[in-house]
Amino acid sequence: MSAQSTKPEPRDFTIRSVKAIVAHERTGAADTLLGMALTFVAGAINAGGFLAVGQYTSHMSGILSSMADNIALGSLELVGLGLLAFLPFIAGAACSAMLINWGRRHHLGSRYAMPLMLEAFLLLAFGLLGWIAHPSPAFVALAVPLLCFIMGLQNATVTKLSGARMRTTHVTGIATDIGIELGKLLYWNRNPDNPDRVLADRPKLRLLALLLAAFFIGGVTGAIGFSQAGFLFALPFALLLLLLAGPPLAEDASTLGRQLGRR
Repeated sequence: MSAQSTKPEPRDFTIRSVKAIVAHERTGAADTLLGMALTFVAGAINAGGFLAVGQYTSHMSGILSSMADNIALGSLELVGLGLLAFLPFIAGAACSAMLINWGRRHHLGSRYAMPLMLEAFLLLAFGLLGWIAHPSPAFVALAVPLLCFIMGLQNATVTKLSGARMRTTHVTGIATDIGIELGKLLYWNRNPDNPDRVLADRPKLRLLALLLAAFFIGGVTGAIGFSQAGFLFALPFALLLLLLAGPPLAEDASTLGRQLGRR
């Protein structure tokens, strides 16, 4: 009798691959794939959100600067609107840290998947509410804090899982790091044998270039999609996050079910 084949089914391989992208045990490849996916989503939501509500929702530097300008001009109402963007971004980052640390304390493999699942549901709510209620002033007043919360949630999640090597919701840091690495790459070392010679981190430079490209492509995609399909264009991005976060959460739920069943 011939031995049974142990070759994994394509579906099992796909599920394992997806779980590895958001797993708590990180690899360079997983960080790159997840960083590109989330940077693409951030670029799309940022550009699409501007078309939808007339404001970028990830640029905290610009929002804080505009608040300072409006204080100087005495436009306190506009300062309040800035706070409605700034504080939710911080709250989103804090929520991500709480979820990840709670998952770590309980030894959950889905610790990074939890904030992504929350982001998926919030994007789903944004798309459906926009489809139903836009362009009512009440929706616009709700949409800006909601999108800023989502951006803070996502940026903190990627910061935590990558050890602060990656950001996804804005490109200022990415562009700065690209400039630094290019400066080191172009630096002329007179003595190539000098142990202190300047060397560029080429893998980091490639990663940064991929993130920059993903944000730009996401921005183009979001701008076209939201302008043509409206708020429902948020749903494919919610689905992408659900696909990334679902397998690790399902595995933890299955493990918990087995443990409870043995009691």
